[in-house]
Amino acid sequence: MRALLTGGGGMLGSSIAAAWRSLRPADELISLTRGDVDLSDSDATRRAVADARPDLVIHTAAHVGGIGDKLARPLPYLLENVRLDASVLEAALAADVPSYLYVASAAAYPADAVNPIEESALFGGRLEPANEPYGLAKLTGLSAVSYAARQTGHAYRSILPSNLYGTGDSFDPDRAHLIASTLLKTHRAKESGAAGVEVWGDGTARREFTYAPDIADWLVRSVDEMGVWPIFMNVGSGVDHSIREFYETAADIIGFRGDLLFDPSKPSGVPRRLIDSSVARTHGWSAPTDLRDGMAECYRAYLDRSVNGESS
Repeated sequence: MRALLTGGGGMLGSSIAAAWRSLRPADELISLTRGDVDLSDSDATRRAVADARPDLVIHTAAHVGGIGDKLARPLPYLLENVRLDASVLEAALAADVPSYLYVASAAAYPADAVNPIEESALFGGRLEPANEPYGLAKLTGLSAVSYAARQTGHAYRSILPSNLYGTGDSFDPDRAHLIASTLLKTHRAKESGAAGVEVWGDGTARREFTYAPDIADWLVRSVDEMGVWPIFMNVGSGVDHSIREFYETAADIIGFRGDLLFDPSKPSGVPRRLIDSSVARTHGWSAPTDLRDGMAECYRAYLDRSVNGESS
């Protein structure tokens, strides 16, 4: 098998590339990063896919960021993601690629969906405001991939992971997701001798996070079976934690003894988001990494990158 991976430098993409090298050494993986090709350029993307002649495209590339940036600059999270997704899917169709995996997001689910959220809840209501532009883009991508599957009969499928974290996450304050941001803020508070760490919201909102290398290992082992997967499938750890618990875990890992300074005036999103991954478990999915162990690995990766002069 020859596979083409987009977003190879991202958190999930880099984990997939590492798992592929380990688990499928006889199969070729062409990993594209932002520096290799501008995926929003449809002509360049079409040439890259045609030259690669893949049997499978795994599309993980996305324009992502933290809640603060999404609130301040919502438009790129809609338009840039729609452009990326359309460019890659059209290139795969033009090259008649037989298998295609689109990595969407649980942000595509309605804000008032009943937890644990089943795949049937898709398209059932308004999205959570802070994530609405990104979620709308992902709904568009999910729809396009399902239409392509129907039109071609090929194994074109989408997964909807929960929130992800991992050693390849960005620690840039403007782009960091919750867990990376939690570790970064707590680390800086300890280093500066601050009395506390500011936390948006009251700390009660609950989120499900899944360790990206766990998903990567499962995907690399399972992509040959994509043809029997449903069109849409949730993939999550099956466990949620409060925002307070994420910060408490970070403080324990880092050794920070200060206070958590909650600011209820700041947005914290929907009260809870936990997806139902029971369908994926029938296809061999499991999430073996404990939250504390995964966060500790992320913190070690951050320290290593800081030593090497990398800011993110």
